[in-house]
Amino acid sequence: MKRLIFLLSIVVAGFSCTQAQTVPTTIPPYKILTTNDQTVTPADLTKNKPVMIIYFAPDCPHCQKLINDMKPYMKSFKDIQVVMITFSDIRMVKSFQKDYGLTAWPNFILGTEGYTYTVQRFYQLKHTPFVAIYNKGGKLVQTFEKQPEASDLLAAIKKI
Repeated sequence: MKRLIFLLSIVVAGFSCTQAQTVPTTIPPYKILTTNDQTVTPADLTKNKPVMIIYFAPDCPHCQKLINDMKPYMKSFKDIQVVMITFSDIRMVKSFQKDYGLTAWPNFILGTEGYTYTVQRFYQLKHTPFVAIYNKGGKLVQTFEKQPEASDLLAAIKKI
């Protein structure tokens, strides 16, 4: 009986491990409509430059707080390509960009993936904001599944 319970627990544990969620290590294959009414994909990113993907919702209080917290440190993010992606209507994205003064930072690209949910499914997202930081080679360095502090983002980009 003990042997049967032991074998059963090994099978259950093994199955659980195969069901564990892992974050893909490459940049998602997004296709977004930007606030400049252009369609942008990862192919449009500058080569050999780090990337920060922020999945957000314009009406999300945590997303709004994240951007407010980042504002005093914007110069520290100038060498990072920041791609902010949402599923929300482009009018909301344009309003968010204007309200938070993000037009002043050309390294910030904001856009909507619409109802394709490609990026949302890619990361298996349940909350916003979600942040993924990639090195110059496009490999994942760190993710934040819940709203990070600006200091956490700064520490992460210093590692790359």
